[in-house]
Amino acid sequence: MPTTPAPRSATRRSLSGPAGSAMALALAAGLLAAPAAAGDGGIQGDDETQIVVAADGSGDVTTVQGAVDLAPAHSEDRVEILIEPGTYHGRVVVPSSHTNLSFVGATGDPADVVITDDRAAGTPHPDGGTWGTTGSSTVTISGAGFQAHAVTFENAFDEAAHPEISSRQSVAVKSRADRVVYDKVRFLSNQDTLYLDSPDNRTPARVYITDSWIEGDVDFIFGRGTAVIEDTTIKALRRDSDPSGYVFAPSTSHEFSRGFLVTDSRIISNAGPDSYYLGRPWHPSSNPDNDPRIVVRDTWIGNFLKADPWTTMSGYDWLAGSNAEHANRGPGAVLNEFRPQLTPDEAADHTPASYLAGDDGWDPRAD
Repeated sequence: MPTTPAPRSATRRSLSGPAGSAMALALAAGLLAAPAAAGDGGIQGDDETQIVVAADGSGDVTTVQGAVDLAPAHSEDRVEILIEPGTYHGRVVVPSSHTNLSFVGATGDPADVVITDDRAAGTPHPDGGTWGTTGSSTVTISGAGFQAHAVTFENAFDEAAHPEISSRQSVAVKSRADRVVYDKVRFLSNQDTLYLDSPDNRTPARVYITDSWIEGDVDFIFGRGTAVIEDTTIKALRRDSDPSGYVFAPSTSHEFSRGFLVTDSRIISNAGPDSYYLGRPWHPSSNPDNDPRIVVRDTWIGNFLKADPWTTMSGYDWLAGSNAEHANRGPGAVLNEFRPQLTPDEAADHTPASYLAGDDGWDPRAD
Protein backbone atom coordinates (compact mmCIF):
# COMPACT_ATOMS: atom_id res chain seq x y z
CA MET A 1 0.00 0.00 0.00
CA PRO A 2 1.57 3.33 -1.00
CA THR A 3 2.35 5.82 1.73
CA THR A 4 0.36 9.06 1.62
CA PRO A 5 2.81 11.99 1.50
CA ALA A 6 2.64 14.54 4.26
CA PRO A 7 2.05 18.18 3.29
CA ARG A 8 5.24 20.21 3.26
CA SER A 9 5.39 22.61 6.17
CA ALA A 10 7.92 24.51 8.25
CA THR A 11 10.08 24.85 5.11
CA ARG A 12 9.66 26.80 1.88
CA ARG A 13 10.71 26.12 -1.66
CA SER A 14 13.47 28.29 -3.04
CA LEU A 15 12.23 31.38 -4.83
CA SER A 16 14.62 30.62 -7.70
CA GLY A 17 13.64 28.50 -10.70
CA PRO A 18 10.31 28.36 -12.57
CA ALA A 19 8.13 27.27 -9.64
CA GLY A 20 9.79 29.71 -7.30
CA SER A 21 9.37 32.52 -9.81
CA ALA A 22 5.60 32.02 -9.77
CA MET A 23 5.64 32.07 -5.99
CA ALA A 24 7.68 35.25 -6.03
CA LEU A 25 5.21 36.87 -8.43
CA ALA A 26 2.29 35.88 -6.23
CA LEU A 27 4.02 37.10 -3.10
CA ALA A 28 4.96 40.38 -4.76
CA ALA A 29 1.36 40.85 -5.83
CA GLY A 30 0.23 40.33 -2.25
CA LEU A 31 -1.90 37.40 -3.33
CA LEU A 32 -0.46 34.91 -0.87
CA ALA A 33 0.18 37.31 1.97
CA ALA A 34 -3.26 38.83 2.32
CA PRO A 35 -5.42 37.36 5.11
CA ALA A 36 -8.32 35.59 3.51
CA ALA A 37 -10.80 34.64 6.20
CA ALA A 38 -12.09 35.97 9.47
CA GLY A 39 -9.10 35.77 11.80
CA ASP A 40 -5.45 36.40 11.11
CA GLY A 41 -4.86 33.97 8.18
CA GLY A 42 -2.14 34.42 5.59
CA ILE A 43 1.48 33.29 5.50
CA GLN A 44 2.97 33.52 8.96
CA GLY A 45 6.65 32.64 9.08
CA ASP A 46 7.26 28.91 9.01
CA ASP A 47 3.57 28.08 9.40
CA GLU A 48 3.09 27.94 5.64
CA THR A 49 2.05 24.58 4.22
CA GLN A 50 2.82 23.78 0.60
CA ILE A 51 1.62 20.85 -1.48
CA VAL A 52 3.05 20.34 -4.96
CA VAL A 53 0.92 18.90 -7.77
CA ALA A 54 2.78 17.41 -10.74
CA ALA A 55 1.20 15.14 -13.32
CA ASP A 56 4.52 13.36 -13.89
CA GLY A 57 4.75 12.20 -10.28
CA SER A 58 7.57 14.53 -9.25
CA GLY A 59 5.44 16.36 -6.67
CA ASP A 60 3.48 15.32 -3.61
CA VAL A 61 0.42 14.27 -5.62
CA THR A 62 -0.57 13.96 -9.28
CA THR A 63 -4.07 15.52 -9.14
CA VAL A 64 -5.43 18.82 -7.91
CA GLN A 65 -8.18 17.08 -5.96
CA GLY A 66 -5.53 14.92 -4.33
CA ALA A 67 -3.80 18.07 -3.10
CA VAL A 68 -7.06 19.49 -1.74
CA ASP A 69 -7.73 16.22 0.09
CA LEU A 70 -4.22 16.28 1.55
CA ALA A 71 -4.51 19.86 2.81
CA PRO A 72 -5.28 20.41 6.50
CA ALA A 73 -8.85 21.34 7.33
CA HIS A 74 -9.91 24.56 9.05
CA SER A 75 -6.52 26.17 8.50
CA GLU A 76 -5.99 29.70 9.78
CA ASP A 77 -2.72 29.85 7.85
CA ARG A 78 -2.28 29.96 4.11
CA VAL A 79 -2.05 26.53 2.46
CA GLU A 80 -0.44 26.78 -0.95
CA ILE A 81 -1.12 24.20 -3.65
CA LEU A 82 1.62 24.76 -6.21
CA ILE A 83 0.60 23.28 -9.56
CA GLU A 84 3.27 22.35 -12.08
CA PRO A 85 2.51 22.78 -15.82
CA GLY A 86 0.01 20.37 -17.31
CA THR A 87 -3.63 19.72 -18.10
CA TYR A 88 -5.44 18.23 -15.12
CA HIS A 89 -8.67 16.43 -15.96
CA GLY A 90 -11.47 15.86 -13.49
CA ARG A 91 -13.72 17.77 -11.13
CA VAL A 92 -12.23 19.60 -8.16
CA VAL A 93 -14.19 20.39 -5.00
CA VAL A 94 -12.83 22.63 -2.24
CA PRO A 95 -15.19 21.98 0.69
CA SER A 96 -16.13 24.55 3.32
CA SER A 97 -13.84 22.77 5.79
CA HIS A 98 -10.77 23.67 3.70
CA THR A 99 -10.11 27.34 4.34
CA ASN A 100 -7.30 29.57 3.10
CA LEU A 101 -6.23 27.39 0.17
CA SER A 102 -4.27 28.90 -2.72
CA PHE A 103 -3.96 27.36 -6.18
CA VAL A 104 -0.77 28.78 -7.71
CA GLY A 105 0.36 28.00 -11.26
CA ALA A 106 4.07 27.20 -11.16
CA THR A 107 5.13 29.26 -14.19
CA GLY A 108 3.05 32.39 -13.70
CA ASP A 109 1.34 31.83 -17.08
CA PRO A 110 -2.28 30.64 -16.66
CA ALA A 111 -2.16 28.85 -20.02
CA ASP A 112 0.41 26.43 -18.58
CA VAL A 113 -1.89 25.02 -15.88
CA VAL A 114 -5.34 23.95 -17.06
CA ILE A 115 -7.91 22.35 -14.76
CA THR A 116 -10.64 20.96 -16.99
CA ASP A 117 -13.70 18.75 -17.22
CA ASP A 118 -16.37 18.36 -19.89
CA ARG A 119 -19.82 17.74 -18.48
CA ALA A 120 -22.96 19.85 -18.99
CA ALA A 121 -26.10 20.18 -16.93
CA GLY A 122 -27.82 17.68 -19.23
CA THR A 123 -25.01 15.12 -19.22
CA PRO A 124 -26.38 11.82 -17.86
CA HIS A 125 -25.37 11.09 -14.27
CA PRO A 126 -24.15 7.53 -13.62
CA ASP A 127 -26.69 7.20 -10.79
CA GLY A 128 -29.56 8.34 -12.98
CA GLY A 129 -30.88 11.70 -14.08
CA THR A 130 -28.46 14.42 -15.13
CA TRP A 131 -25.74 16.44 -13.47
CA GLY A 132 -27.62 19.76 -13.37
CA THR A 133 -26.01 23.19 -13.50
CA THR A 134 -24.18 22.92 -10.17
CA GLY A 135 -23.05 19.38 -10.92
CA SER A 136 -21.59 20.46 -14.24
CA SER A 137 -19.00 22.65 -12.54
CA THR A 138 -15.37 21.75 -13.16
CA VAL A 139 -14.30 23.45 -9.92
CA THR A 140 -16.49 24.22 -6.90
CA ILE A 141 -15.13 26.54 -4.21
CA SER A 142 -16.80 26.49 -0.79
CA GLY A 143 -13.78 27.14 1.45
CA ALA A 144 -13.47 30.71 2.72
CA GLY A 145 -10.31 32.57 1.84
CA PHE A 146 -9.63 30.66 -1.36
CA GLN A 147 -7.18 32.27 -3.78
CA ALA A 148 -6.07 31.33 -7.29
CA HIS A 149 -3.16 32.74 -9.25
CA ALA A 150 -2.02 31.97 -12.81
CA VAL A 151 -4.26 28.99 -13.55
CA THR A 152 -6.99 28.19 -16.08
CA PHE A 153 -10.38 26.79 -15.10
CA GLU A 154 -12.17 25.23 -18.07
CA ASN A 155 -15.37 23.40 -18.86
CA ALA A 156 -14.66 21.81 -22.23
CA PHE A 157 -18.17 20.48 -22.92
CA ASP A 158 -18.50 20.21 -26.71
CA GLU A 159 -21.97 21.38 -27.71
CA ALA A 160 -21.56 20.38 -31.35
CA ALA A 161 -20.55 16.84 -30.41
CA HIS A 162 -23.61 16.38 -28.19
CA PRO A 163 -26.72 17.58 -30.04
CA GLU A 164 -28.76 15.17 -27.91
CA ILE A 165 -28.07 17.30 -24.80
CA SER A 166 -30.35 20.32 -24.66
CA SER A 167 -29.38 21.56 -21.16
CA ARG A 168 -25.99 22.94 -22.09
CA GLN A 169 -25.07 24.88 -18.97
CA SER A 170 -21.40 24.05 -18.43
CA VAL A 171 -19.89 25.79 -15.43
CA ALA A 172 -16.11 26.22 -15.22
CA VAL A 173 -16.15 27.53 -11.64
CA LYS A 174 -18.87 27.70 -9.03
CA SER A 175 -17.57 30.07 -6.37
CA ARG A 176 -19.73 30.17 -3.22
CA ALA A 177 -17.23 31.09 -0.50
CA ASP A 178 -16.43 34.43 1.12
CA ARG A 179 -13.21 36.43 0.72
CA VAL A 180 -12.14 34.79 -2.51
CA VAL A 181 -9.49 36.18 -4.88
CA TYR A 182 -8.89 35.19 -8.50
CA ASP A 183 -5.75 36.83 -9.89
CA LYS A 184 -4.44 36.24 -13.41
CA VAL A 185 -6.96 33.44 -13.94
CA ARG A 186 -8.70 32.27 -17.13
CA PHE A 187 -12.33 31.07 -16.94
CA LEU A 188 -13.30 29.23 -20.15
CA SER A 189 -16.62 27.74 -21.25
CA ASN A 190 -19.75 28.66 -23.19
CA GLN A 191 -23.01 28.81 -21.23
CA ASP A 192 -22.76 29.64 -17.50
CA THR A 193 -18.97 29.87 -17.35
CA LEU A 194 -18.60 31.60 -13.97
CA TYR A 195 -21.17 30.97 -11.26
CA LEU A 196 -20.70 33.55 -8.49
CA ASP A 197 -22.92 32.13 -5.80
CA SER A 198 -23.25 32.31 -2.01
CA PRO A 199 -24.11 29.63 0.56
CA ASP A 200 -27.67 30.94 0.90
CA ASN A 201 -29.79 34.06 0.49
CA ARG A 202 -28.60 35.50 3.82
CA THR A 203 -24.89 34.65 3.76
CA PRO A 204 -22.71 36.94 1.66
CA ALA A 205 -19.86 35.67 -0.49
CA ARG A 206 -17.41 38.33 -1.65
CA VAL A 207 -15.16 37.72 -4.64
CA TYR A 208 -12.41 39.84 -6.15
CA ILE A 209 -11.32 39.06 -9.73
CA THR A 210 -8.39 40.93 -11.20
CA ASP A 211 -6.09 40.76 -14.25
CA SER A 212 -8.11 37.82 -15.57
CA TRP A 213 -9.97 36.53 -18.64
CA ILE A 214 -13.58 35.32 -18.69
CA GLU A 215 -15.27 33.98 -21.81
CA GLY A 216 -18.59 32.39 -22.72
CA ASP A 217 -21.89 33.06 -24.46
CA VAL A 218 -25.11 32.63 -22.45
CA ASP A 219 -25.36 34.16 -18.95
CA PHE A 220 -21.70 33.40 -18.53
CA ILE A 221 -21.16 35.56 -15.44
CA PHE A 222 -24.08 34.92 -13.12
CA GLY A 223 -25.25 34.35 -9.55
CA ARG A 224 -26.12 36.05 -6.29
CA GLY A 225 -22.60 36.63 -4.94
CA THR A 226 -21.03 40.04 -4.39
CA ALA A 227 -18.22 40.37 -6.91
CA VAL A 228 -15.77 42.98 -8.14
CA ILE A 229 -14.30 42.31 -11.57
CA GLU A 230 -11.40 44.68 -12.19
CA ASP A 231 -8.74 45.00 -14.89
CA THR A 232 -10.17 41.93 -16.63
CA THR A 233 -11.10 41.02 -20.20
CA ILE A 234 -14.58 39.59 -20.70
CA LYS A 235 -15.11 37.98 -24.09
CA ALA A 236 -18.60 37.25 -25.44
CA LEU A 237 -18.30 34.38 -27.90
CA ARG A 238 -20.19 34.34 -31.19
CA ARG A 239 -23.10 31.91 -31.31
CA ASP A 240 -25.27 31.07 -34.31
CA SER A 241 -28.48 32.51 -32.92
CA ASP A 242 -30.19 35.84 -32.34
CA PRO A 243 -29.30 37.01 -29.83
CA SER A 244 -25.85 35.49 -29.73
CA GLY A 245 -26.02 35.60 -25.96
CA TYR A 246 -26.09 37.47 -22.67
CA VAL A 247 -23.03 38.50 -20.69
CA PHE A 248 -24.35 38.94 -17.13
CA ALA A 249 -27.22 37.37 -15.19
CA PRO A 250 -27.05 38.59 -11.59
CA SER A 251 -29.45 37.12 -9.04
CA THR A 252 -28.55 39.27 -6.04
CA SER A 253 -30.42 38.39 -2.86
CA HIS A 254 -32.67 41.09 -1.44
CA GLU A 255 -30.58 40.69 1.74
CA PHE A 256 -27.47 42.00 -0.05
CA SER A 257 -26.94 45.64 -0.96
CA ARG A 258 -24.26 44.84 -3.54
CA GLY A 259 -24.21 42.59 -6.60
CA PHE A 260 -21.67 42.73 -9.44
CA LEU A 261 -19.27 45.62 -10.06
CA VAL A 262 -17.27 45.60 -13.29
CA THR A 263 -14.64 48.31 -13.39
CA ASP A 264 -11.60 49.29 -15.46
CA SER A 265 -12.07 46.27 -17.69
CA ARG A 266 -12.72 45.38 -21.33
CA ILE A 267 -15.83 43.67 -22.70
CA ILE A 268 -15.15 42.37 -26.20
CA SER A 269 -16.69 39.93 -28.66
CA ASN A 270 -16.12 38.12 -31.92
CA ALA A 271 -19.84 38.50 -32.65
CA GLY A 272 -21.12 41.22 -34.95
CA PRO A 273 -22.96 44.43 -34.08
CA ASP A 274 -26.42 44.26 -32.50
CA SER A 275 -25.95 40.64 -31.44
CA TYR A 276 -25.63 40.56 -27.63
CA TYR A 277 -27.41 41.69 -24.50
CA LEU A 278 -25.21 43.02 -21.73
CA GLY A 279 -27.37 41.37 -19.11
CA ARG A 280 -30.67 40.15 -17.76
CA PRO A 281 -32.06 39.53 -14.24
CA TRP A 282 -32.01 35.95 -13.00
CA HIS A 283 -34.62 34.87 -10.47
CA PRO A 284 -33.79 31.24 -9.60
CA SER A 285 -36.93 29.13 -9.23
CA SER A 286 -38.85 32.33 -10.07
CA ASN A 287 -38.06 33.70 -6.61
CA PRO A 288 -39.52 37.23 -6.54
CA ASP A 289 -37.32 38.17 -3.57
CA ASN A 290 -34.16 38.35 -5.64
CA ASP A 291 -33.00 41.87 -6.45
CA PRO A 292 -30.48 41.57 -9.30
CA ARG A 293 -27.85 44.32 -9.20
CA ILE A 294 -24.98 45.19 -11.53
CA VAL A 295 -22.85 48.24 -12.28
CA VAL A 296 -20.47 48.43 -15.24
CA ARG A 297 -18.18 51.45 -15.04
CA ASP A 298 -14.97 52.87 -16.49
CA THR A 299 -14.89 49.95 -18.91
CA TRP A 300 -14.20 49.69 -22.65
CA ILE A 301 -17.07 48.01 -24.53
CA GLY A 302 -16.85 46.71 -28.09
CA ASN A 303 -19.39 47.16 -30.87
CA PHE A 304 -21.58 44.09 -30.39
CA LEU A 305 -24.39 45.10 -28.02
CA LYS A 306 -28.00 45.69 -28.88
CA ALA A 307 -29.31 49.24 -28.61
CA ASP A 308 -31.35 48.14 -25.58
CA PRO A 309 -28.68 46.00 -23.89
CA TRP A 310 -30.65 45.00 -20.78
CA THR A 311 -33.51 42.56 -21.25
CA THR A 312 -36.05 40.43 -19.42
CA MET A 313 -35.62 36.87 -18.16
CA SER A 314 -38.43 34.44 -17.35
CA GLY A 315 -40.90 37.30 -17.24
CA TYR A 316 -38.85 39.49 -14.89
CA ASP A 317 -38.25 42.95 -16.30
CA TRP A 318 -34.75 44.37 -16.09
CA LEU A 319 -36.22 47.64 -14.83
CA ALA A 320 -37.22 45.88 -11.61
CA GLY A 321 -33.56 45.29 -10.77
CA SER A 322 -30.66 47.70 -10.56
CA ASN A 323 -28.59 47.98 -13.74
CA ALA A 324 -26.36 50.97 -14.32
CA GLU A 325 -23.29 52.21 -16.13
CA HIS A 326 -20.82 55.01 -15.59
CA ALA A 327 -18.09 56.56 -17.72
CA ASN A 328 -17.76 53.62 -20.06
CA ARG A 329 -16.02 54.08 -23.40
CA GLY A 330 -15.58 52.38 -26.75
CA PRO A 331 -18.01 51.89 -29.65
CA GLY A 332 -20.37 49.85 -27.50
CA ALA A 333 -20.67 52.47 -24.77
CA VAL A 334 -23.65 54.25 -26.30
CA LEU A 335 -25.75 56.65 -24.24
CA ASN A 336 -29.50 56.28 -24.74
CA GLU A 337 -32.74 55.91 -22.80
CA PHE A 338 -32.21 52.15 -22.40
CA ARG A 339 -28.93 52.54 -20.53
CA PRO A 340 -29.24 54.04 -17.03
CA GLN A 341 -26.19 56.02 -15.93
CA LEU A 342 -24.95 56.72 -12.41
CA THR A 343 -24.63 60.31 -11.30
CA PRO A 344 -21.19 61.35 -10.00
CA ASP A 345 -22.45 61.10 -6.42
CA GLU A 346 -23.84 57.62 -7.05
CA ALA A 347 -20.65 56.54 -8.77
CA ALA A 348 -18.65 57.53 -5.70
CA ASP A 349 -20.56 54.86 -3.78
CA HIS A 350 -19.85 52.09 -6.29
CA THR A 351 -16.19 51.29 -5.76
CA PRO A 352 -14.29 48.05 -5.19
CA ALA A 353 -13.75 49.00 -1.56
CA SER A 354 -17.43 49.62 -0.90
CA TYR A 355 -18.40 46.28 -2.44
CA LEU A 356 -15.79 44.17 -0.68
CA ALA A 357 -15.39 45.72 2.77
CA GLY A 358 -18.38 44.02 4.38
CA ASP A 359 -18.47 44.06 8.18
CA ASP A 360 -14.80 43.11 8.56
CA GLY A 361 -13.13 45.70 6.34
CA TRP A 362 -11.75 43.17 3.87
CA ASP A 363 -9.61 44.86 1.22
CA PRO A 364 -7.74 42.42 -1.06
CA ARG A 365 -6.46 45.37 -3.10
CA ALA A 366 -4.57 46.91 -0.19
CA ASP A 367 -1.35 45.05 -0.90
